[in-house]
Amino acid sequence: MNLLPRIVLLLTPALVAGCYPLHATMGHLDLMARRQPVEALVADPATPAAQKARLERVSAMRDFASRELALPDNGSYRRYAQLDEDYPVWSVWVTPEFDLAARQSCFPIAGCVPYRGYYARAAAERYAARARAAGDDVLVGGVTAYSTLGHFDDPLTSAMLRLPDARLAGLLFHELAHQVVYLKNDATFNESFARAVEIEGTLCWLASRQDDAALAAYRAGLARADVFFASIKATRAALAELYAAPLDDDAKRAGKARIFETLRASHRRRVAEDAAWSAYDPWFEGELNNAKLAAVATYFDEVAQFRALLAEKQHDFAAFYAAVKARAAARGGVRVSP
Repeated sequence: MNLLPRIVLLLTPALVAGCYPLHATMGHLDLMARRQPVEALVADPATPAAQKARLERVSAMRDFASRELALPDNGSYRRYAQLDEDYPVWSVWVTPEFDLAARQSCFPIAGCVPYRGYYARAAAERYAARARAAGDDVLVGGVTAYSTLGHFDDPLTSAMLRLPDARLAGLLFHELAHQVVYLKNDATFNESFARAVEIEGTLCWLASRQDDAALAAYRAGLARADVFFASIKATRAALAELYAAPLDDDAKRAGKARIFETLRASHRRRVAEDAAWSAYDPWFEGELNNAKLAAVATYFDEVAQFRALLAEKQHDFAAFYAAVKARAAARGGVRVSP
């Protein structure tokens, strides 16, 4: 892939627009420069045995993605990048205090998205601090992987290798799905579609390994995720009603606190009944706010619809992608792998 035209395409708006686009462009190019071919690392006697075995497993997942899930067969996730920090990117979600809709950040290629990504945590925290000072709700979180929509060969990172096998396989499938269909300015469509591919792809991958225990555990996790999202959806509905009510700000703040405490209390009850629910403890740590809810909704809102469409296509992934592209076109346009 000839990178120069893409680098110029990215750098031109960055230099014109100022600091943030330049930060994003330079951070991405630094990540690309760190890539090393996975095959070369596996063949290198200096590569630790544990890392070598892990890379070989990931290569098998990557091959499965293209062979069995009809995902792009390209250079993405076939090269490895060792990070200096825990994550390649930190995302910042911002919502108004009494509004569930995330503030949008707009870019020349990706369009508008409900978050802003930073390659340095300190930069993300500075942006978040400004939003908090303005009275907004804020979420800052590490991002294990992201997609360049096929413009670059996205790297396998050291952050990704920390994940358990099923989660890592799902993440590969998720990010590759963004190269198949990407609807500009509709993050919920994009993330829900990719999440559906992640789920169904992981189920296929676990079944191919004939690992009944892992498959049962994954299905149980999906069932918990459905319950979790239902509780988030109910919380958002309660908050929407509160925010629309003719109340002053103090009354809305008190009502908001009560609604979030109800959500937190329901989680505590689930953990008391089943320790497996403790997997959601990190999400409940710290402040619960509109920004956290917006992030969950973006990744879950339309997943059931996409999974139903795949079932309708008898789990023929190629036919499923064609149907999703048609839906995207009907909603305003489609972007596919360049």
